[in-house]
Amino acid sequence: MPDLPRISRLTLALCVAFAGSATAAEFDCLIEPRQTIDIRPSTEGLIEQVLVDRGDRIRAGQTLVVLDSGVERALLEQARFRAASVGTLRSAQSRVEYAGIKLARREQLAGENFISTQDRDEARAEKTLAEAELVQAREAQRAAELEALRASEQLRLRTLKSPFNGIVVDRTAHPGDLADNRDIRKPLLRVADISVLYVEVLLPAEAYGQVKAGAAVDVLPDKPVGGRYPARVRTVDQLIDAASGTFRVRLELPNPEFKLPAGFGCRADFPGIARPGGGLAGRTRPAAPTPPAASPPR
Repeated sequence: MPDLPRISRLTLALCVAFAGSATAAEFDCLIEPRQTIDIRPSTEGLIEQVLVDRGDRIRAGQTLVVLDSGVERALLEQARFRAASVGTLRSAQSRVEYAGIKLARREQLAGENFISTQDRDEARAEKTLAEAELVQAREAQRAAELEALRASEQLRLRTLKSPFNGIVVDRTAHPGDLADNRDIRKPLLRVADISVLYVEVLLPAEAYGQVKAGAAVDVLPDKPVGGRYPARVRTVDQLIDAASGTFRVRLELPNPEFKLPAGFGCRADFPGIARPGGGLAGRTRPAAPTPPAASPPR
């Protein structure tokens, strides 16, 4: 049988379940991670460290993969040194102070007619030029600070971190491999967020309007996990599939301790939902039919 899409397989399985027991209160469902993402590099480089392996738990912000970043570290140190250098700025400030003192003296002497007005104007021009050089020095220092910030971001891209709390589903990267950001077919890692699980349920069209977002629902995982766990309705699709006569409902199941795995079947108990044939469904499946009575002897 060809590999069907995940939703198609779920639809097929649940349609078979409905055909076998249309009056069941417990509807078949599938437990999935809240999200599964591929960890890929945003830049090309040699892999220096892979700090996690398949099955490891990860937390948000944890370092997963480190690319070789010797050049980027050197560029960052150089940019920080330029941003911290204040020699040019202090020199420009000193020239402005000296030009101001010189202009004040020239204006005093010109007022007493000891020097010409040309000398006073030259002193004013020197002060104006000194102030312009101070502005340039400040702009250069600001540019150096921005360059240091850019170098820091370039270095940050060489370290791949986890975006959420979850587990490592698959690992294909090893130290010494080349991380190619152009190859979208081979992620370095695949991680899944199972701190909150999504439970996908297909309900019969007759139950539409009876399920509301936020309603409490019990989820019963299949063996060997078992148990009963409280969940809440997150979304109710407003599209009914005419072929199967069902609509999709997504439940949100908290899983902070990672006790429940994802990717396996379950049953969702919706108390009070009307049966497809009428009446209210209870919390148990209907009893087996009673066999017919034996014919009396002749």
